[in-house]
Amino acid sequence: MFKKIGLGVIVLLLVAIGYVWIKFVFPLQTSADRNGPATAGRDYALQDDSRLTLPVPQVANYQAAPNPDMNLYWGELHVHTSESFDAALFGNTLSIEDAYRFAKGEPLTVAGSEVMQLSRPLDFLAITDHAEGFGTRTHCDEPNLSLSERVACWLANEPNPMIFQLLTSKIRGVAEPGDPSKPAGVYQPKIRQPPKSGSFPTCRFGDGAFERCYSNAASDWDRYINLADKYYEPGELTTLIGYEFSPGLPEQGKHHRNIIFRSNTVPERAISSLDVPNAIELWKGLEATCFEDCDFLTIPHNPNKAWGLMYSRYTWDGQEYNEADWRLRQQREPLAEIFQVKGAQECALGVGATDEECAFEQVFDPCQPGETTGCAFETGFVRQGLKVGLELERELGFNPLQTGFIAATDSHNSNPGDVEEWDFPGAVGAITSSASRRLRPSPEAQAPYKTAIKFHTSGGLAAVWAPENTREAIFDALARRETYATSGPRVAVRFYAGWDIDKAVVNDPNAVQSVMVDGVPMGGVLRTNNSKQASPGFFVWATRDPMDAPLQRVQMIKGWIDAEGQTQEKVVDIACADGLAVDLATGRCPDNGATVDLNSCNFSTGSGANELKTLWHDPDFDPAQNAFYYVRALMNPTCRWSTYDAIRLGREPDPRVPATIRERAWTSPIWLDHEG
Repeated sequence: MFKKIGLGVIVLLLVAIGYVWIKFVFPLQTSADRNGPATAGRDYALQDDSRLTLPVPQVANYQAAPNPDMNLYWGELHVHTSESFDAALFGNTLSIEDAYRFAKGEPLTVAGSEVMQLSRPLDFLAITDHAEGFGTRTHCDEPNLSLSERVACWLANEPNPMIFQLLTSKIRGVAEPGDPSKPAGVYQPKIRQPPKSGSFPTCRFGDGAFERCYSNAASDWDRYINLADKYYEPGELTTLIGYEFSPGLPEQGKHHRNIIFRSNTVPERAISSLDVPNAIELWKGLEATCFEDCDFLTIPHNPNKAWGLMYSRYTWDGQEYNEADWRLRQQREPLAEIFQVKGAQECALGVGATDEECAFEQVFDPCQPGETTGCAFETGFVRQGLKVGLELERELGFNPLQTGFIAATDSHNSNPGDVEEWDFPGAVGAITSSASRRLRPSPEAQAPYKTAIKFHTSGGLAAVWAPENTREAIFDALARRETYATSGPRVAVRFYAGWDIDKAVVNDPNAVQSVMVDGVPMGGVLRTNNSKQASPGFFVWATRDPMDAPLQRVQMIKGWIDAEGQTQEKVVDIACADGLAVDLATGRCPDNGATVDLNSCNFSTGSGANELKTLWHDPDFDPAQNAFYYVRALMNPTCRWSTYDAIRLGREPDPRVPATIRERAWTSPIWLDHEG
């Protein structure tokens, strides 16, 4: 009898061990071998960088002197270091200080000996590690930890993407199928349930663990502030203090915001999604703790991955915005990320847009009836957000979504601004370093967007027009939206609108000084009334990045509400390279014949323009109509990063993604608001 019981216990024990091995141990080992830093060198050895001839990094060329006509500064407002728990689990070992040194032009070596270096140093930077991770690992080297704390600390510090999935799988909420009778891509708030509340695992176990994490979070935040101050060099590198507010959504969705402060006068604590449930409460909490000279703004990112939430009328937990909420958003959220490593978030072809350029670097397919996650919603893109703002203006008497544009990387490699297609090191630590890792699908790629080659772009940059490179000047430019985004290249763009801009300005060597007097810049509001029957002049001046391909065309994007109360949009080309003229029937420039050699990634140099300058008037101008206008400057095609990596590996480009890319810049809009 006892022998049978003993045998049964042994069998059950063996079954349990087998289950644990199959369910956890073997997958963890497989994941570590495939994605971990220990094996990265093996994969890096497969590539041959000598197959490509690449530009040589340049030294900094600082514009230190204050300039009332504004200097152009380039920066990054969204990057993670090893201080972010997800970045550490992805195999990033590079620190906050490493990121600051990288921004100044120093090279960094990542897993597998792949070297990263900017082609040109940055002018400004905000490191935005996840506030939810502050304090979670600070105590892991302390003695007298309980067994559960030791296990949790080991998990939090063992680089393995599968561990990240295990730790976060229970805090992302759930989503039920929606009503298939409703139009596809419509946000249905009752279908999305908020994530489970609770702290990071290292803060849940052990006597006093939560209290210790709470205290350590404050000390981590202090260290951030001190390091930002240490590396702040006015006129050379402006280090803005910030962090990321990171509530999760089902199916790896995100409804995150970066908080950027004007100075080193900041709240005592970084408010996270463990403290407040949504953006409204975040703004209220920041206003309640941001005293004296403290000032802040928030920048949402990944609108495309917020499952339609970003420009809906609800918070992620189903709370509907009221007028006070909209006013708070208007005051505190002047910008949005229009581009980053997780794709373009301007618009999506077939999702409220027919613009062919909306197919650029799209990750998600349009939603089908009943889908509530994992697809492209209309209210997940900034152009639609601008149109929602016009709708709200009719209802509320003000527009809470007058949103300017920046771009960023969201890199988790401690490499701010590392955006060149020809030298893209991936964005997810050891998982995407080296080329062979970047080009392979993830084993979990049940959905196409989880395939890294499609899901990851090289990210973009934020451009700011400011009189000088200081915290106050950069922040003020962001707050007034005199900023724009690029998909990586440093294309310089001026954009003004005014009633009295003379056509001679196009050939005026002092054009900028002239339009600054008579017009409003990108991000501004131009007032109109019934006495203004003729269209204002829109002055646009785009200049190529000298290290990249020439410009091909400049486009104007307009949005408005028609007489029936429906939002509308149109896209027209307003300047063409190579002496070509806009086809009046199509509103487009003819093809200028620019080509790319896919064997070397050399692009044609006999076509395109070094600069495009024009003064445009809207032929459909209506003085009684509120509208927005923004500029999109398109370059000649060049190789996508995945094609460069294919050459490094001696392969053909992957057919799942385009071999070439048409890089671009997006200006912040100018709004025409009717008085009365």
